[in-house]
Amino acid sequence: MDVSYVNPFVMSTIETLKKMLNVEGKAGKLALKDSLQHSYDVTGVIGLTGEAAGSICLSFPQDVAFRVVSALLGMEVSMMGDEVTDGIGELVNIVAGNAKQYLTKYNLSISLPKVVVGRNHSVASMSGIPTIVVPILSSLGEFAMEISLKTPEAG
Repeated sequence: MDVSYVNPFVMSTIETLKKMLNVEGKAGKLALKDSLQHSYDVTGVIGLTGEAAGSICLSFPQDVAFRVVSALLGMEVSMMGDEVTDGIGELVNIVAGNAKQYLTKYNLSISLPKVVVGRNHSVASMSGIPTIVVPILSSLGEFAMEISLKTPEAG
């Protein structure tokens, strides 16, 4: 399995935290997602199509989502609402857009972001495509980047 496509998404996530939120972040240990791993409260999802297909998700516990969106907006957010869903959607959109520039060989297009809210939900990827989970550690809390991409090399 070729996972060289993961690094552009990791780099983009770390750079976006620094540029947009003025927060240092670092990637934890990559892992293959299994059905028992990770459940979240707020997840931003972007579909990826082109010569490769899949998705990227940024998934947050609720309190971390509030802190991230508060830093993004420059004002305290402490209740679930449009500010949180719009902020998380914008964040995943920026990450996907920035990563796309490093993956030109796949001629990727990105969808509009979707945000899923609900306690302890999980996100499934397309059948037969492995999902790589990367914990992102920051002073705002830990969240996960999940990337699932079927590339021509894999298929």
